[in-house]
Amino acid sequence: MSDYHLSPLPSPRQSSGPLLVVIADGVGIAPEGPSNAVALANTPTLDALAAGPMSTTLKAHGVAVGLPTDDDMGNSEVGHNALGAGRIFAQGAKLVNAAIESGSIYTSTVWAAAMARVAEPVGGSGTLHVLGLHSDGNVHAHVDHLYNLLRRAAAEGVKNAVVHILLDGRDVDARSALLYIEATESVLAEINTGAEGANFRIGSGGGRMVITMDRYEADWSMVERGYHCHVNGKGRGFASAWDAVTTMYAESDLGDQDLAPFVIVDGDGVPVGRIGDGDSVIMSNFRGDRAIEISQAMEYSDFTAFDRGDHPDVYFAGMLQYDGDSKVPANYLVDPPAIDRTMSDYLCAEGVTSFAISETQKFGHVTYFWNGNRSGYVNADLETYVEIPSDVISFDQAPAMKAAEIADEAIRLLESGDCQFGRLNFANGDMVGHTGNLAATIEAMEALDTAVARLVEAIDSLGGILIYTADHGNADVMYKESNGVRSPVTSHTLNPVPFAIHDKTGNPNYSLESVPDAGLGNVAATVINLLGFGAPDFYEPSLVRFD
Repeated sequence: MSDYHLSPLPSPRQSSGPLLVVIADGVGIAPEGPSNAVALANTPTLDALAAGPMSTTLKAHGVAVGLPTDDDMGNSEVGHNALGAGRIFAQGAKLVNAAIESGSIYTSTVWAAAMARVAEPVGGSGTLHVLGLHSDGNVHAHVDHLYNLLRRAAAEGVKNAVVHILLDGRDVDARSALLYIEATESVLAEINTGAEGANFRIGSGGGRMVITMDRYEADWSMVERGYHCHVNGKGRGFASAWDAVTTMYAESDLGDQDLAPFVIVDGDGVPVGRIGDGDSVIMSNFRGDRAIEISQAMEYSDFTAFDRGDHPDVYFAGMLQYDGDSKVPANYLVDPPAIDRTMSDYLCAEGVTSFAISETQKFGHVTYFWNGNRSGYVNADLETYVEIPSDVISFDQAPAMKAAEIADEAIRLLESGDCQFGRLNFANGDMVGHTGNLAATIEAMEALDTAVARLVEAIDSLGGILIYTADHGNADVMYKESNGVRSPVTSHTLNPVPFAIHDKTGNPNYSLESVPDAGLGNVAATVINLLGFGAPDFYEPSLVRFD
């Protein structure tokens, strides 16, 4: 790694204590109001940091993190990519949009292999299945990509196709599933009318937090329910997806993300969309974390996480490769961004010792995504990664999550003197915010404040520096109100996030620099500077200037 050399700053910071980056996941900055859990919570430590002399705000959505437009919400994956890489790479939907626009998605060998099984002109007799999050939230997936895949498949002679819909209610309005079902049924009707003998239909579905979309192996039972729903037709039977959702709406006040699995059945009660031998299955999600486990269940021959029964012979492909190191899935339609020369590469090359800590829900973000979509250590001799297991419950039941345990472990490593740099993620604002429970999210913010207060005290005692920031908003907008009716907002927000440097070492020889349109990509150069090095000249500019 000799080409990763950094030059020392001629006048580095005066203190030699450790540098700690605290990422408050899902904590954005919005106007005060009754729906802003961040503002409503009693958080004296976070408030003091955000109002300190070296504080500003950063962009954490849209083009600032590599997404197509500033109408696109940021997310933890692209946010941590930007934080760790120091510059912006085309991400998710932007990659897929470009591949669709250029047509490269349909000239790939993977698309050809999928069509070979299901397109009549090339001898295919199987059914095409498209599985993915069913909304235009543009965080994990977008229905426009689904529609493009279906129309192209029909144009290439596919006669049988089944859509398996994972209801959102998290990146979009909590009860918006019917809008997307209506739009999808219209597209399916268009295809069935325009292509002789075509039978394109919805086959199964359920809420994204109940089936299929687990992440970090936190709850394999979610994936098991989804697998058997999509593959074997196990679930409550309905004549249509519209009937399924309207019935479940009438039975409870649950949002879309929490609705039970369902299957569409014919007049005899037989599922119309089971996945069988000879079929092709495409996962239309472009974001990786919640697509990895179902991909493994679909394609691994030696799968052991749960009993699949008689697993069918299918050709499985992802929209992207969701884990580049473990090569999941083996087949994918769009190449992921190639992120190199991350902050971790440079710091390890300079011998900087470090740690990364989070609970399971965000552990991959401070490791895999921070390191440019690469699993494992950059240098195991210099780095310590600590994962604290998350509770397998709805997070509004325990809003503190593992904030105290994360702080405990960080303080232990800081006080050991073995690490010059640390980074950690508190998941509270995001994971509790996603439940739509305002009171619980306020409690989550207060637990976060308590944990950060302990870290500030520890850093001060060690003569170090603490950086406080976030990867995107969420807890800052918990509901919207229209005509006197409140609707929960469980999605991320478009709001900026805080950035603050806490340094009580006395008269630091640096100050906050005013950087136009500063975003998460500016943090890496800042960290490198505060560790005593000049940042690579192709990184986004540092947020500090040395005297």
